[in-house]
Amino acid sequence: MRDFSYLRATSVDAARRAAALPGAMLLAGGTTLIDLAKCGVAEPDSLVDITHLKGLDTIEIDERGAVIGALARMSHVADHAGIKGGFPAVSEALWQAASPAIRNMATVGGNLMQRTRCPYFRDPSNFAACNKREPGSGCSAIGGVTRGHAVLGTTEACIATYPGDLATALVAFDAVVHLGERRVLVDDFFLLPGTTPHKEHAIEPGEMITAIEIPGSAAARRSTYVKVRDRQSYEFAAASAAAGPELEADERTVRDLRVALGSVATKPWRARAVEEALKGKALEPEAVRAASLLAIEGAVDHGANHYKIELAPRVVARAILKLGEAA
Repeated sequence: MRDFSYLRATSVDAARRAAALPGAMLLAGGTTLIDLAKCGVAEPDSLVDITHLKGLDTIEIDERGAVIGALARMSHVADHAGIKGGFPAVSEALWQAASPAIRNMATVGGNLMQRTRCPYFRDPSNFAACNKREPGSGCSAIGGVTRGHAVLGTTEACIATYPGDLATALVAFDAVVHLGERRVLVDDFFLLPGTTPHKEHAIEPGEMITAIEIPGSAAARRSTYVKVRDRQSYEFAAASAAAGPELEADERTVRDLRVALGSVATKPWRARAVEEALKGKALEPEAVRAASLLAIEGAVDHGANHYKIELAPRVVARAILKLGEAA
């Protein structure tokens, strides 16, 4: 780790101005930043400490939905009664993320800004070719060990998986990221790699996440998050799904449905084809399993990650059927 300067921001505007300077990075919980610095990926010239800014750690709930400050700790959000009652998928996603120590430190804003866990991206000393680190250098993952890599949203430039849990739930329920003067749908905040995989977020120099807004809905209130992983604690998902239906008066027929996939794509993946296929239908196992196959339309595997093409629809179906059983 190289030397860097340190600045404690006294206001949001001061933080934005300082963060806009070349080589500057924001410091909140620091859990992701420390990881990236240790492996030589992040080498900031200056750190802008925003942990003491007032008003950015609040959680506000009303009939319209929730507004969560960017500095709210993951554990605090997960345990908030209003989040558990109005947005259970968000609470469940947060509780299943990371470890208790990290959840107590990490902020929701920082969680959205986390980088891929791709081992090739995180090992610059052994793998110089990584288009996320060095645009145009190539992708060491292609042709390498690919078990954890994406099958959706990939290109020849990058097959790295987006690993986060929270963002999957937020994408499912049309959450919005507050960037100061701008508001951006979470689904648009995360960028597909295309030919520019080093650009992961729709955030401009001088902007910072100040809050996350989640609209209230019947689907969000009746939601869940299902995560399948190799072990039960402190492990990223092999595949995950956030789902929430709004049902007709018969409590079986789908009026509206929200579904998003995690850990199978280069960004949190909204499964709109699944949603449309089940609208107007009863939540019966056969119909749900058939519709869930649409979640991996266009999937491309790279050998060892082929299992995700079979696993993802099963996780989607499990999440939706779980909600049907609770109806």
